[in-house]
Amino acid sequence: MSDVLTVRELSVRVRDKALVSDVDLTVGPGERVGLIGESGSGKSLTALSILGLLPEDVVAGGSVRLDGVGHDLIGADERRMSRIRGRDVAMVFQEPMTALNPTMRIGDQVAEAILIHRDRRGDAATRSARRGVGAAGRAARVAAAELLELVQLPVDTLRAYPHQLSGGQRQRVVLALALANDPALLICDEPTTALDVTVQALVLDLIVRGVMARSSALLFITHDLAVVATVCERVLVMYGGRVVESGPVAEVFTRPRHRYTEGLLAASDLETAAHRLTTIPGNVPPAGQFPTGCVFRTRCAHATEACEKPPPWTGSEQRGFACFHPAGATDA
Repeated sequence: MSDVLTVRELSVRVRDKALVSDVDLTVGPGERVGLIGESGSGKSLTALSILGLLPEDVVAGGSVRLDGVGHDLIGADERRMSRIRGRDVAMVFQEPMTALNPTMRIGDQVAEAILIHRDRRGDAATRSARRGVGAAGRAARVAAAELLELVQLPVDTLRAYPHQLSGGQRQRVVLALALANDPALLICDEPTTALDVTVQALVLDLIVRGVMARSSALLFITHDLAVVATVCERVLVMYGGRVVESGPVAEVFTRPRHRYTEGLLAASDLETAAHRLTTIPGNVPPAGQFPTGCVFRTRCAHATEACEKPPPWTGSEQRGFACFHPAGATDA
């Protein structure tokens, strides 16, 4: 089967500064892929490029293709992209209030998300349906109630406004909106960062069950390695606007090859309590100001003169890394 998402040589630039460079990634049907890295690594820019949501002064290059969509998403006009967003690919953002209309009741917003992709003719029947009038409008209201039930919200949430809900409830509404049209690909960008541990676990479980029930693919963006270990099957590690390592989650987290991945794991709570957590020296450089050659070399204890040149990719796209001095190089 064809991959749901295929990204090739993706680049993102603002004026003369490269923010993301040469990103290749695929997400297969029903596959759950994590994209991890520190803040400023280019993860969210990658997601926004896929959806065509970059600011006007930021330019994307390369190729982004969705299975079933007959054209490249890079350079597609807004009219085309508006048909794709919410239908073929949907996104759950970090802050749900930015995705919800504060002046509309929750039930109206979910019903509208269903109706807007069912008929774009703009005729009187469609406009009536969007107001909840007619058979289509009533069916959308029923579907909205079912979606809220799916994300474990009571039926009276339909009549609530966003400000009347908690952060966890709003995030579940956004998830219901994203799943409303059974998208082939769901992108989640740090969807649980602002939630407490208990609500985070619930939202993560709902995301996984939601995509599995629809056989949707998932691209999950986060800096939390424990979340990736819970949700995803495969992971891509990003730093300096580049993918530096990829592979199955269990293999990457137990046998990292890139020194940046090794540092992330050492600084995470995935390590046993018997080990003291360490930090990666220095800070992530500002976007567009990464060093030439290996983008991690200024923070790497293993860097040599060889690292002043870009390291080649070793292995395959499914399991590979770009590092001159990989971790575990002397392992048997």
